Order: sequence, then C-alpha cells, then structure tokens
Amino acid sequence: MGDDCVFCGVAAGIQPAAIVYRDETTIAFLDHQPVTRGHTLVIPREHLENIYPFGDTQAADLMVTGARMARALKSAFGAAGVNFWMANERAAGQEVMHAHLHVIPRYPNDGFGIRSLGRSPAGRDQLEEAAAVIRAALESNPDE
Repeated sequence: MGDDCVFCGVAAGIQPAAIVYRDETTIAFLDHQPVTRGHTLVIPREHLENIYPFGDTQAADLMVTGARMARALKSAFGAAGVNFWMANERAAGQEVMHAHLHVIPRYPNDGFGIRSLGRSPAGRDQLEEAAAVIRAALESNPDE
C-alpha cells in the first residue's frame, strides 16, 4: 500500500468511496467527479502505479471487472454505450498514481466528447444512490 495513495486507502476501507463491487483482486467504485451518471473506477487491490507492472492475470482481472461493470451500468441506467479509459503516467493524464480503469456509461447527447473530460463533483448522497442502483443490477444478474 502506498502510504499517501488515496486508492490504497479506498482498498483498505480508510478512504470513503461508493463501492459497487469487490473481489479478491479488484475493487470498483464510483468516481467522485463523474463524467456521466454511473462513472465507475476499477482498481487492483494491490498498489500498482500504472499498467506497466501488471502481469497478464492482473490485467485480465481488471478487464473482467471492467466488463462486469459495463454490463451492470447498461442494465442499471440504460446506458447507450460505455467507454473504457485508462491513463498511464502523468503525460497521458494520470492524476492518481494507482492504476485505474474508468468505465464511463454513455447516453445520447450526454455532452461528453472524445476531447472533453469536463467533470463536476457529485455529492455523497448522489454517489451512494447510484451505487445502490448498480449493486442491485449486479445482484439481479450475478453472471453478467
């Protein structure tokens, strides 16, 4: 665990987060500055700074959880599509130095363009309400 890593704090249960899914190797929680409703981050439980130190199994685990989240977001919110986005290193736009995959649900006319990452903070109540909807979608379709 990185001593000052906020995502390690989430994984350890020290930092608050609207967690929607966790297993032995990954955790998924809502981004506190969502691009769209349901914007989810998937992280490895282990502190890995970016994609480069991942082994094949770790990379597969991250993608499997990402795919699970994509299906849940489509079911929970009727997303018309989903973007996966992962920045690796500051030059690529990585802000938190703990590897994380953005799973961003897309909606018609959502205002999110390829070149736009305009985000606004969401309140804790909004995040927890959205997290509850996603968790319910995961529970009703556990294999998806």
